[in-house]
Amino acid sequence: MSKLKPILLSTAFALAATPLMAQEEQFITIGTGGQTGVYYVVGQSICRLVNRETAETGLRCTAPATGGSIDNINQIKAGGMTMGVAQSDWQYHAYNGSSDYEGERFEDLRAVFAVHPEPFTVVARSDSGVETFEDLVGKRVNVGNPGSGSRGTFEVVLDAMGMSMDDFALSSELRPAEQSAALGDNQVDAISYTVGHPNGSIQEATSTVDATIVSVSGEAIDTLVADNPFYAKAIIPGGMYANNDEDTETFGVKATMVTSAAVPEETVYQVVKAVFDNFDRFKGLHPAFATLEPEEMVADGNSAPLHPGAERYYREQGWVE
Repeated sequence: MSKLKPILLSTAFALAATPLMAQEEQFITIGTGGQTGVYYVVGQSICRLVNRETAETGLRCTAPATGGSIDNINQIKAGGMTMGVAQSDWQYHAYNGSSDYEGERFEDLRAVFAVHPEPFTVVARSDSGVETFEDLVGKRVNVGNPGSGSRGTFEVVLDAMGMSMDDFALSSELRPAEQSAALGDNQVDAISYTVGHPNGSIQEATSTVDATIVSVSGEAIDTLVADNPFYAKAIIPGGMYANNDEDTETFGVKATMVTSAAVPEETVYQVVKAVFDNFDRFKGLHPAFATLEPEEMVADGNSAPLHPGAERYYREQGWVE
């Protein structure tokens, strides 16, 4: 009998513990973007770090591909996503009720942290004759899929330049995963993407066909950047992509992690802790993360209030007062 007691006790403990553990496990979802973009890597990387701590925190994380910034913000607002990646300009517009969010302000939107810079990137077939953004007039252009931050920013640039979709021979709405092949197959003359670099989709586009990264600069862009604090001038370094040896001038935003005030403080705290307690590992998961600095991620690109869970961690580290 005495030899059976430890086994019986262990079995009884396991049976008692199993329902408790199942009850405490909490699933969280992070909205990302297309599978070829850096947003997808951001979400997958964060989930990888969160899921390393599941036994301790009870959090289990997934990061599916989505339509991008605007789609993620809308899903967070509707309760369909816990968190999401969004361009800094769309974080601003959603929280302040401007641009596409006029009259539909998301007051409960909360910032978590900023990630990498995202230059507005236009790539054109060299045989199209496109050298500047204005040269896109009369061309076949992929403007991006509806619901994506890239599409929203493209429309902002059009407005700043005094242009419209009617100026193009074709305005296609392909997703990032589809547009590089379309450029190579001569279905479009140019593609656009607001994305961190280096990027697989842009690499594919410049490797499969002779293509040029197009300058997006000039007086209209200078004014756009001066009037909007969430934009900044940007350079896409020469030599990063095939046949593009010179730096390209453009402007851009930052990728940011956002959530809702409705998400519990402890949930966001544990996600932030998983990232910054393993920061060197996080930085190694994509080249776009290599130059990230924690203090800048807390201070830059965030126009919505910090979520209390994120703020709690940052106070512990002395990054906010």
